[in-house]
Amino acid sequence: MERPVKFEHTRYLGDKRTQLVYDLDEWTEPEIIDDIVNSGVGLCFGPDTLVEARNRGYKLATPGASRRHRKPRA
Repeated sequence: MERPVKFEHTRYLGDKRTQLVYDLDEWTEPEIIDDIVNSGVGLCFGPDTLVEARNRGYKLATPGASRRHRKPRA
């Protein structure tokens, strides 16, 4: 999947509403990523690793899994 322009240098993209993190190198459903970017609820991590995302309370998204959307805190 092609990375969004705003997050072109990141591999892991977090969704503030669901606390899920998406691996842009492995993810195959562009609709979800487009929704995150268009809604303005995307978050990148520094360093750009899955360990850092988990450190902040995010879980790796799997195809078909869903979580309830919540209002982002920040």
